[in-house]
Amino acid sequence: MLWGFFILRRNVVTFVIGGARSGKSGFALQKASAAAGSKAYIATAQALDDEMRERIARHQQERTDAWTTIEEPLNLAASLTSARGAHSVLLVDCLTLWVSNLLVSEIGNIEERTDEFIAALEGSNGCAVYVVANEVGLGIVPDNLLARRFRDLAGALNQKVAAVAGEVFLVTAGIPLRIK
Repeated sequence: MLWGFFILRRNVVTFVIGGARSGKSGFALQKASAAAGSKAYIATAQALDDEMRERIARHQQERTDAWTTIEEPLNLAASLTSARGAHSVLLVDCLTLWVSNLLVSEIGNIEERTDEFIAALEGSNGCAVYVVANEVGLGIVPDNLLARRFRDLAGALNQKVAAVAGEVFLVTAGIPLRIK
């Protein structure tokens, strides 16, 4: 019976998804902060304007000194792989911004990048990984090609993360609901 427990603990991914300003990042931070071990926050946001700089500053103030911040807007799989060697708790916030960054950077095959990220998640090897993303599939079909591509890429990535996650929480109005 104990052997099975260790196998289940090998890949510990918690996926937190919700709408914009739903409380998902705060909930993920709370859960990750309660986990034992060295902690790293992998931030995908880029401070491209004053409003985003303020948002980033607020998120930084929410974290204690126990957190190491890694800023990674594009190469998320490599950053995750590298960070798990030095830390036992990782919080990736957020996949939705990462997909947006990839789209505007015209970096190439985004599906390949997302598959690399999923492989990195699957290889977490005992590292507790908390992943945050926006739920983008609850609205209307966007009226332009770029917005539809973004929605489709983000939605497909969310499904892949949910499939490999041991736990999935939907957060709405600050209330988390465990859905897996």
